[in-house]
Amino acid sequence: MANFLKQSWAGLRILLALTVLLGVLYPLAVWGVSRLPGLHANAEAQDTTLVAVTREGDKYFVPRPSAATLPASGGSNKGERNEDYTKVIDERRTAVAQREGVPENQVPEDAVTASASGLDPHISPEYAALQVPRVARASGLSVEKVRELVAANTGGTFTTTVNVTALNRAIDASS
Repeated sequence: MANFLKQSWAGLRILLALTVLLGVLYPLAVWGVSRLPGLHANAEAQDTTLVAVTREGDKYFVPRPSAATLPASGGSNKGERNEDYTKVIDERRTAVAQREGVPENQVPEDAVTASASGLDPHISPEYAALQVPRVARASGLSVEKVRELVAANTGGTFTTTVNVTALNRAIDASS
């Protein structure tokens, strides 16, 4: 029993020490560093590339659908056999096919399904290629120029994706 109490007291002291260190002192240190001259503007950036900067209109690329209900994030818990989920996917597929002027069987999966986090705006090169003609027409840029912008904003480590936020900014800069 004495050994149990000794170990419990040691565990509690470690918990309290780590709580103070990692829950109070570390965040205060990071905040303090962010206030240093030259770093403050970057620390308080208003625009983030985590969530897509989406814009209305045919001039821009459309990111993946979002399953998130802010402030929370997360994908849908519905499986592919769920009738509600299947209905939503079918509606999205029809809408994308109509917007892009292609048959429904040419609409990539990432055009109709959200990422696991529900926030990932990046799209597949296939979905970007599907949107190129519409964006070129609406933006006044040539199809070749829009393809160049897509290529310039395509990358990845494990999978190849197109950064929609950066791509839409490039469309604005080129228009």
